[in-house]
Amino acid sequence: MAQHFINGQWVRSTSGQTLPVIDPSTGESFDTLERGNAQDIDKAVGAARAALSGPWAKLTATERGRILVRMSQLILERQEELALLESRDTGKPMSQARNDIVVAARYCEFYGGAADKVHGQQIPYMNDFHVVVIREPYGVTAHILPWNYPAQMFGRSVVPSLAMGNAVVLKPSEDACLSPLAFCDIAREAGLPDGALNVVTGLGEEAGDALSKHRDIDFITFTGSPEVGTLIQKAAAERTIKCVLELGGKSPQIVFEDADLERAATFVIKAITQNAGQTCSAGSRLLVQRSIYDRFIGMVVERFKQSSAGSPAMDRDCGPLINAGQKQRVEGFIRRAVDSGIPVLAQGSVVADVPTGGYYVAPTLFGPVPRDHQLACDEVFGPVLAAIPFDTEADAIALANATDFGLLAGIWTRDGGRQTRIAKQMHCGQVYINCYGAGGGVELPFGGVKRSGHGREKGFLALEEFCNVKTVVQYHGE
Repeated sequence: MAQHFINGQWVRSTSGQTLPVIDPSTGESFDTLERGNAQDIDKAVGAARAALSGPWAKLTATERGRILVRMSQLILERQEELALLESRDTGKPMSQARNDIVVAARYCEFYGGAADKVHGQQIPYMNDFHVVVIREPYGVTAHILPWNYPAQMFGRSVVPSLAMGNAVVLKPSEDACLSPLAFCDIAREAGLPDGALNVVTGLGEEAGDALSKHRDIDFITFTGSPEVGTLIQKAAAERTIKCVLELGGKSPQIVFEDADLERAATFVIKAITQNAGQTCSAGSRLLVQRSIYDRFIGMVVERFKQSSAGSPAMDRDCGPLINAGQKQRVEGFIRRAVDSGIPVLAQGSVVADVPTGGYYVAPTLFGPVPRDHQLACDEVFGPVLAAIPFDTEADAIALANATDFGLLAGIWTRDGGRQTRIAKQMHCGQVYINCYGAGGGVELPFGGVKRSGHGREKGFLALEEFCNVKTVVQYHGE
């Protein structure tokens, strides 16, 4: 049974209620987790607040960093064990799960090394004054994580907050929370003081809601749907505290006639089948210059036909989707597109001997998709790719920006001037040129604009998000 981790101890929920842990590859329960409520959240926040005046607060930045580096080492030592846990919990193919564990370790390594390198500054002022700017932890930070990358998201969200000296209360998704819980034991073994890290499991509308509205938290970070993100932002506004939101995307891959088409085609497939398309940064819109549309789409079709979904141990392109509701949602997008008369250009397969109760969906390519169709505008969060032709560079830019989201964009062209022109005009947080995705991209600031959210995670900028800036002005006389 998976329990809450509060003040360095494993504890049961005050309600005595539990939730099933479902294996997406079979649809069957293999464990239970605690169904946390507002009382459990209150205990966790109290433990975090106490840690800020205890041993955790007395550690230097260098000592905090060393704990995180030890966590990185322990995670790598247990990579296979943690990957098996992540794979079973989320349905990921084993190779993808192993990579996620390596990336989680890299977050600990990166922010462990950076913890004592966040410096302030001295400001030249009047001669009889001494002015410095210092960076301090916020205090208690609340973290509400999604289900698609629980191990990576722990590293991306929790670790930089700890590096800055905050105390953390984490509510992982009820659909996938086993790796963050496993990291608690690793953190304790690495020397993290009690109360610095607290994890409460449960439903979003119960434990998550209670955490976002708690009166004694100082900062909220959330990754998930725009609808829930709006609720989180309202809760933060009522407390007048800062929040960082990452709320998904509808990212374009723009392929021009002078591109390396073989390379582009390979990346296009990976960008939509990775994690069965359940990725905020999935390249879900394929924009192709009309002069090469038929030729390039033909290349993508051949690769798409070879893609497949299978159980984690089969290590195919896709595993199952996370739950029955997500499977129904993705199948609904596919059905409505077919009913609208949009051609299915290619479809991968679901391996014949997968468990019958698993949540499998075959990768599907549609095109040409009308520019105003739901498939071209809304986030599917599944292995569904929408191909759309464009004519000119200006047309490509307008089309790429024509959604409410703004997370990533991919540009495929050998023309250096065009690369720069388009990158400058993309309304998004990251732009990739002749590549797509960064294999974790721990060092690269990440976040969106428009409906994709605000604030930045990853890289050094994440540390700046997790601290408060204080200006100290001292009069010392002439």
